Amino acid sequence: MSELVSGTQAIDRASALLIHILESSTPPLLSQLSRTHEIPKSTTSRILSALERQGLIRRDRDGAYIPGGVLTQFARSQNHDSVLVARMHSVLEKLALTTGETANLAVASNGQMKLIDQVDGHYLLGATNWVGKAIPFHASALGKILLAYGAATIPLGKLEKLTPKTITSRPRLLIDLENVRKKGYAIIIDELEEGLVAVAAPIREDDGHVVGAISISGPSPRLTQRDLAKIGEVIIQEIHSLQANHEGKIGAA
Repeated sequence: MSELVSGTQAIDRASALLIHILESSTPPLLSQLSRTHEIPKSTTSRILSALERQGLIRRDRDGAYIPGGVLTQFARSQNHDSVLVARMHSVLEKLALTTGETANLAVASNGQMKLIDQVDGHYLLGATNWVGKAIPFHASALGKILLAYGAATIPLGKLEKLTPKTITSRPRLLIDLENVRKKGYAIIIDELEEGLVAVAAPIREDDGHVVGAISISGPSPRLTQRDLAKIGEVIIQEIHSLQANHEGKIGAA
């Protein structure tokens, strides 16, 4: 029991010190943290060293403590997601309105695909909320875009077979990704779920590298492969038009 209490106390102390560092307008020193939290200086030093080893905090040139790389990278990714959602939401709305189908926005984050925005079409059939769901790269149109353009890498180990049509062979997947790059969009038919089809195209930054993808998905009875190819071209055009309009406004400013 004493070991459990000791462990809980250590976690409570570490959490309190970390929160103090994150919320401080001026980076605190070891002595200040020890005094404020009434923790012996040697104990405070050990806790801070553990947090530093995990990348949660680091010391500035004066020896004061500031947020570490793990937290600053997470904050940047969250901010980037919100900026991308704000920038691309109008495209999702237009695509959902014109196609009647579900439009999604996704990025790669920490080795996983992250769906960060969705606009539903006017059909009830197929209107699933995909935001927050864990979806493998290799079985989705969004994921194939992120893989094809280097925003993500094919995971190690065996690729999960979700349906009879899911591509689990790495050589076959690489061929598929090459075709994605040639066409500029990715199509899946019954690879993620039977009866579900989708098409996706990349979102690029000004320097050309891909930072996300937009898709349209729906049931196979409503969307043929020819329909998906046409929608893929429309997605590319809508993203390009938005970015060209944005660049035009910057140039006119």
